[in-house]
Amino acid sequence: MKRIYRLFLLLLLPLHAFAATPQEDARARQLFTEVRCVQCQSESIADSDAQIAGDMRREIRADIAAGKTDAQIRQELFAHYGDYVLFRPRFSSSNLLLWLIPPLIAILGAAGLWFSRQKSVESSDYILTDTEAEKLRDIMKKRD
Repeated sequence: MKRIYRLFLLLLLPLHAFAATPQEDARARQLFTEVRCVQCQSESIADSDAQIAGDMRREIRADIAAGKTDAQIRQELFAHYGDYVLFRPRFSSSNLLLWLIPPLIAILGAAGLWFSRQKSVESSDYILTDTEAEKLRDIMKKRD
């Protein structure tokens, strides 16, 4: 009987490694929303039902249980899957253009609007001279 009890405890030992405190569970759930499913591509692993997403969730939970920080976990995911796996990619020289294009577009758009507004200032002097008024009357009479 003791032998069966010990075997039962040995079988439960791996499950203890994945038992999470509420703080660890919250960390894991937060990380799940930051990581893209490599199969689904438009979903986080929190929302994906793909088998690889489940594997990634288990890997993250195991890393948290092992005492790794969120930054270390993100770095491991980046090393294994590349920049694409993170919804918020790292700022690096290889993706510098991706980080700079949106603010540049906004600045150029604002400058374009400002310059177009400056050019479209219209004159408020609409008073016709006597000859212009006479020509206008002639044109209007010819239309009737």
